[in-house]
Amino acid sequence: MSNNQFDSELDCQGLNCPLPILKTKKAMDGLSSGQILKMMATDPGSVNDVQSWTKRTGNPLMDHSE
Repeated sequence: MSNNQFDSELDCQGLNCPLPILKTKKAMDGLSSGQILKMMATDPGSVNDVQSWTKRTGNPLMDHSE
């Protein structure tokens, strides 16, 4: 996401499941439609959790890297 601009940044590095996705949901609840959240996590399960959550909620996943 280095080339994309974002409106808010959430550092979940060092947190284990389910905290990264819970904090992501809370952060997204505070954003307006069209705003972009950058979330960073080190838990290996976070990628799958976020992908599943975005599909379920309809929020687009702009990018991810591992």
